[in-house]
Amino acid sequence: MAYVSAPAEPPFRLSMLIYDRRYRSLTFQVIVFILVMAVAWWLVDNTITNLSAMGKDFNFGFLFQRAGYDIPQTLIPYTANDTHFRAAVIGLLNTLLVSILGCIAATVLGVAVGVARLSNNWLFARLMTVYVEIFRNMPLLLWILIIYAIFTEVLPPPNAYRGDDPAASMILFDSVALTNRYTSIPTLAMTNDPGSLDLGARVTINWATISFIVAILGGLYVRRLIGNWAQSIQNATGSRPTTWWMSLAVMTIPSIILIFFFGLHLVPPELKGFNFTGGINVQNSLVALWLALTLYTGAFIAEIVRAGILAVSKGQSEAAFALGMRPKRTMNLVILPQALRVIVPPLISQYLNLMKNSSLAIAVGYMDLRGTLGGTTLNQTGRELESMVLMMATYLVLSLIISAGMNIFNSRVKLKER
Repeated sequence: MAYVSAPAEPPFRLSMLIYDRRYRSLTFQVIVFILVMAVAWWLVDNTITNLSAMGKDFNFGFLFQRAGYDIPQTLIPYTANDTHFRAAVIGLLNTLLVSILGCIAATVLGVAVGVARLSNNWLFARLMTVYVEIFRNMPLLLWILIIYAIFTEVLPPPNAYRGDDPAASMILFDSVALTNRYTSIPTLAMTNDPGSLDLGARVTINWATISFIVAILGGLYVRRLIGNWAQSIQNATGSRPTTWWMSLAVMTIPSIILIFFFGLHLVPPELKGFNFTGGINVQNSLVALWLALTLYTGAFIAEIVRAGILAVSKGQSEAAFALGMRPKRTMNLVILPQALRVIVPPLISQYLNLMKNSSLAIAVGYMDLRGTLGGTTLNQTGRELESMVLMMATYLVLSLIISAGMNIFNSRVKLKER
């Protein structure tokens, strides 16, 4: 038997970097990388040169100077004597607050409206269509200003709640006061306060909060174990045991025990002097921004949900009906789980848009990252380039974190290829 040896490879020549496809792609990548780095170097050098000509340098020392301005809505302690860095952290936390609340509320609203648009009730479906078309086709900034104007012009001042026959009355069992300056809501208080854990930088977290977090995480872990146990029983016998009451118990009983142990109770706001005290006064700028982001983004999510549901074959619902499943259970157990594979990718973009659209808070005076670092701090220090670079980097990191988290979830719900 004759063996044919492989031909010897030709010696390497410089022309192979262009004409040999084994090296050509690498050559083009190196060229593009060099060009990009050259442009970046030119931009940096040009910026530094222009700053030097204006008598400026590029440094972030201003972050540790005294801020000298107040922020009305804060999640951690802050005074005007704190640094610009702490003010930027306050703005970042405010951005995260309205973004998280907006994403949660917009998702709930969008799913409900998206399902309702497919309802057999003609009037109900058309009303949802009107909502989607109105909010989706008008600028978000306009909705923010409209809602904020309603709060400031229509709602009564705090002193309208004063007297034996007040001009305004509190709602929700006299626990919430709507005013033209803020919305006063009840606050949580404890009879048995366990104290707080000092995290440094005047930031503390109550041990009760830590206890609830541990209880919830533990409940989720036990709930997962229960699900795995039920799945193993189903695989072995073909019959899945009833586990909903177990999951409900492990998620609620520990929290209920902690509520009674710490003596948690609500303290409603009371009008003393010219303002409400005892509760939490949420600025109308935050409420208006949150409502506008929720209603606006919810309209887009509704269309995404509707398209995802329509992407599921009708045979799936027909098969569920043939098995005797009711429409509600068919939607929750058959249609929506399959529609998630279509819904999640565009949903990521809506979450990113909501987070970035929160920067419109400057229109109503809500001090988010744009209002602190990109607003007052920038104007006081004159460090416009450094402030813009920090803002861009912060929004980029937040966007990448949201994308990474949603992509992980998407990988868990997508179809597994064989």
